Amino acid sequence: MRAMQRYSFRHILTPDGMLHDRTLTVGPDGRIVALEPSAPGARPDGWLALPGIPNAHSHAFQRALAGFGEQPSADGRDHFWSWREAMYRLAQRVTPEQCGAIARHAYAEMLAAGYTSVAEFHYLHHGVDGARGTEMAEAVIGAARSAGIRLTLLPVLYLQGGFDHAALPEQRRFLHASVDDFLGFLQRLEPVARSGGARLGVAPHSLRAVPARELPSLQLGARALLGADAPFHIHVAEQTAEVEACHAAHGCGPVELLARSIELDARWSLVHATHADARERATLRRSGANLVVCPLTEAYLGDGLYPVEEHRGEGVAGIAIGSDSNCRIDAFEELRLLELGARLRNRARAQLADARGLGQPLWSGAVAAGARALAQPVAGLAVGQHADLVVIDEDAPALAGHGIATALDALVINGSSRDLAAAFVGGKRIAPAATRAGFDAAVRGLLP
Repeated sequence: MRAMQRYSFRHILTPDGMLHDRTLTVGPDGRIVALEPSAPGARPDGWLALPGIPNAHSHAFQRALAGFGEQPSADGRDHFWSWREAMYRLAQRVTPEQCGAIARHAYAEMLAAGYTSVAEFHYLHHGVDGARGTEMAEAVIGAARSAGIRLTLLPVLYLQGGFDHAALPEQRRFLHASVDDFLGFLQRLEPVARSGGARLGVAPHSLRAVPARELPSLQLGARALLGADAPFHIHVAEQTAEVEACHAAHGCGPVELLARSIELDARWSLVHATHADARERATLRRSGANLVVCPLTEAYLGDGLYPVEEHRGEGVAGIAIGSDSNCRIDAFEELRLLELGARLRNRARAQLADARGLGQPLWSGAVAAGARALAQPVAGLAVGQHADLVVIDEDAPALAGHGIATALDALVINGSSRDLAAAFVGGKRIAPAATRAGFDAAVRGLLP
């Protein structure tokens, strides 16, 4: 059993705000058991400790696509749906070994970029030859464990290709025949996830892939297997074509259809909701469900901008962020684009700031909302929570000219992963993983 560990910091961001000269005591299980003033003259282990941000939405295997296919197509069809075709081509070929190598590299990058936990929205289930099993999920669990990141694994239910049509041949690796078929898969996967240290939840892919009428039985069955607090994630209203198809099929948008079908609460996380209308956005805010936005991927795919500023001042404890396609992995840049996107949309500054400035509410909000989305005790540096944290060096490039009063503002406006000195998960310092060779080999075997 691990011994108690103590780490002292000159400054530490807690749910109660920024504290100074504090020592964290971490128990054998990796949880914080005390947060106390440091002994006079104690040598600090770091300048500024921040709670690691939970990455609330990731498709790790898509990291392989970053930087490919950036030339314009001959017919000008460059949008989410054309990118999806490239993603499907990749998905047809990835083996468990390649998936593990790509995910390991992506998770190592996350740990070097401000994230200490991740919700993996995992729909690449079956073998290249169609064989049924848990090997692909096991590869993801093993990758997370090897890299050292905390994992909430969200196996995805995928039943059809759209509101009014069957699945495409290129979606065959994602599919289950029915909710019962999927629940059987979930039952087989649960002990594998538990032994691998992963939290398990469920993700109906979207309302175009899972008919709304199936959601109650999915929810009931999954909670019977995983417990009443199991997290549920779903893609919703990411694309205007999806919204239009939902209106044609059901006479309403996807968020409204979801709210009609199940009771939205804090156990549900809605990913994107980019094109939800004003009434649907109000429903989302009232429900207590989590909103997960992925600014870098939403920009990369040309999705659009969610009006995140609507969540300011309405009692919503922040917005969770995700790296989604993993085209660029950097928590600082996600938060920066969250704010700058709102500024561009409204042609005004300080859209998500409050009396504390910009950095503290953005970082603390993403931690709190991300912890709810992952259904893990990673809600900040406080007693009872996991000691998952990142350390900022006083000499970080983004902090030139700044002291602690404006450090977080500087990091959000000008910072990046290069400003991180260390990452800890469960009180254990994570050494940089050697993942490049495996990632290179996997990508070169899959892409031109």
